[in-house]
Amino acid sequence: MAGLAAAFGSGAMTNSIAELEFTDVILATGTNTTENHPVIATKIKRAVRQHGTKLVVIDPREIDLVKYADIWLRQKPGTDVAVFNGLINVIIAEGLYDKKYVAERTEGFDSLKAAVAKYTPEYVEKISTVPAEDLKKAARIYAKANRASIIYAMGLTQHISGTDNVKSTANLSMLCGNVGIEGGGVNPLRGQNNVQGACDMGGLPNVFPAYQQVANEDARKKFETLWNATLSGKPGLTIIEMMNAAGRGDIKAIYIMGENPLLSDPDLHHVKEELQKLDLLVVQDIFLTETAVLADVVLPSASFAEKDGTFSNTERRVQRIRKVVNAPGEAKPDWEIIAGISTKMGYPMNYSSAKEIFEEISKVTPSYAGISYDRIEKEGIQWPCPTAEHNGTKFLHKDKFTRGLGLFHAVEYIPPAEVTDKEYPLILSTGRVIYHYHTGTMTRRAQGPSERCPESLIEINPADAAKFVIIDGQMVKVTSRRGVVEAKACITEKSPQGTIFMNFHFAETAVNLLTNSALDPIGKIPEYKVCAVKLEAA
Repeated sequence: MAGLAAAFGSGAMTNSIAELEFTDVILATGTNTTENHPVIATKIKRAVRQHGTKLVVIDPREIDLVKYADIWLRQKPGTDVAVFNGLINVIIAEGLYDKKYVAERTEGFDSLKAAVAKYTPEYVEKISTVPAEDLKKAARIYAKANRASIIYAMGLTQHISGTDNVKSTANLSMLCGNVGIEGGGVNPLRGQNNVQGACDMGGLPNVFPAYQQVANEDARKKFETLWNATLSGKPGLTIIEMMNAAGRGDIKAIYIMGENPLLSDPDLHHVKEELQKLDLLVVQDIFLTETAVLADVVLPSASFAEKDGTFSNTERRVQRIRKVVNAPGEAKPDWEIIAGISTKMGYPMNYSSAKEIFEEISKVTPSYAGISYDRIEKEGIQWPCPTAEHNGTKFLHKDKFTRGLGLFHAVEYIPPAEVTDKEYPLILSTGRVIYHYHTGTMTRRAQGPSERCPESLIEINPADAAKFVIIDGQMVKVTSRRGVVEAKACITEKSPQGTIFMNFHFAETAVNLLTNSALDPIGKIPEYKVCAVKLEAA
C-alpha cells in the first residue's frame, strides 16, 4: 500500500511469519486470518496456546480469532483511525511509549502527540462504540510488551481512509519501539499468493521493479538503457481509474490478466458499462470468467501448476514454482504470451525461459540482486538480498529506516464515504469465506469447496433480523444506491447490530453490485468494507 510504502519503503511484511509464534503480543486488525490466511492463523493459535502470547483483536465481526483473544475491540466499521489514535493517546498519556526509540529513530512525534490529544478513550467510544476501559486495557497490553507484532489485511485497507489506517499502524508500532526488532513490526497479510511479487516487479502504476519511482529521472534512465526503450515519467492509472477513463472514452483498449473485475470491482453495473465502451477488450486467464465472456479476444494461459517461475509471498520470500503437468490445448505461460505479443508489435522479447527472465530481474531489482534459481532450489530467500553472499533478511529496518528516521504521521478520523440514513439504515461489509477464493474462478469449479459452501449467505444480527422480520434461511433482498441482490439469510451474532456481511465469491449473488467505488485518495483502493444498504424479505 502507498501509505506503508511512504512510511517503511514498501508494502511488505516487515517481519516473518515464523516470528508470530514467538512474540509477546499480536494485534490483529482487519484480518479474518483463520479464513483468509489459515496457515498463518495456525501460528497465531499456537502462539497463544503454547507460548503465552497475548492476542488483541480489533474487528467489527466476531471472527474465529476472538475465541483466542485476551481482548476484543468491536469497533463500528470505518472508525479504525479513531481507535488507533485512542490507543496512542492512552500510551502517551500514561508514559508507556519507548522514549529512547522515539528520540533516536523517529521524527514528527510532537505533531502526532498534538493530533491524538483529543482522542481520549471517552471521545473514541462515541465515534467507534469501543468501551473506553477496553481501549485502555488493549493499549496497556500492547505497550507493555517487549515485542509486539501488528498484522492486518484488507479489512484495514479497503476504506477511503485506508492509507491513514495503515499509517496509524505504523505510528503505533514505532511509538512502542516495535519496528526493526524480531517478533515486532507491521505485517500486512497479502490477499493473493503472488501479489507481493507483482508489486516487487513494478506491477503498480507509479514504480519500476523494486519500487523505483517512474518519476525519478535516474531510475527511468537506467531502465531506458537496459530495455532500449523510451519510458514515460508520468505514473499510470489504478484499476478503478482505468475503468472510469474507459467510460469517458479516454482509454480505448484494456488488456486484463488473471483478474475478474466483473465480479471483484465495486459498483458492477458501472464496470460493465465502462468495459462495453472499449474498442478492444483482451482477457488472459485460465478459465472463461465473467469478464472474459465480454472480451473481444480471450488468451488461454497456464495455471501455477503448468509453468516454471517464482512467487514472492507475503513475508517477502522468493520461492521456486515448477511445472508439474502440461497446460491443456493452446494455453501458454503468461510470459510467453506477453513476449509473443510484444515481439509481433515490434519490440522483440526473445526470452527462452522463466529462468532467463529471473536473471534479468536480479540485475534490475536491487532487493533481488543476490537471489538466483540455484540459491532457491530447495528453500526460498527473503528480500532484500543484495549480494550472492547475503542470506536474505528476516526482518526489516534493524538499525535504520529506508528513509533514515521513521516518520510519524498525524492522521485525523474521517467518516466513511457513505453513512447510514433512514432509507439505508444498515452497513454492508464484504469479505471471503474459507472454502472459496476471490471470484471463485477455480474454487467454484472444484467439487469439495462447492459442497462445503454451495451458495452465498447474508450474515444478519438477530436484533436486526427481528427488526426487519426476517427468519434464518429465508431469501432476502439487499439494496444499496447502486444495485440489488438476493440471497439466503444467516442469522448470527458474528455480525454486529446494524451491520450485515456478505462474501463476493458468487456471480449469482454479486455483492459488488452494491458496493461503493469511492476511493482512498492516496492508495486509490475502493471502499469495499462500508456501504449503506436496506434489507427486506425477498
